[in-house]
Amino acid sequence: MLIGLLRTILFIILFYYIIKFLMRLFAPFLIKKVAEKMQEQAKQQYGNQQQSTVKEGETVIDKAPRNQRQSKDDVGEYVDFEEIDKP
Repeated sequence: MLIGLLRTILFIILFYYIIKFLMRLFAPFLIKKVAEKMQEQAKQQYGNQQQSTVKEGETVIDKAPRNQRQSKDDVGEYVDFEEIDKP
């Protein structure tokens, strides 16, 4: 019973250190591959967006939308006041 428990704990510790060692070896490679894949996807999305919106030789002028909100002037008038000290 005690030997089985010690053996299990030993296997868990050994497994932990093996995984830790392998991750140190393969993590830079995996991170590099993921970064390259994300960069390629971003280039494809940007390229597709540019091609679909503007045709060659076409002029595009972007304007900011006008605000349709109007300020409310019926909120009142600001009154400047001074405090008066009573003796």
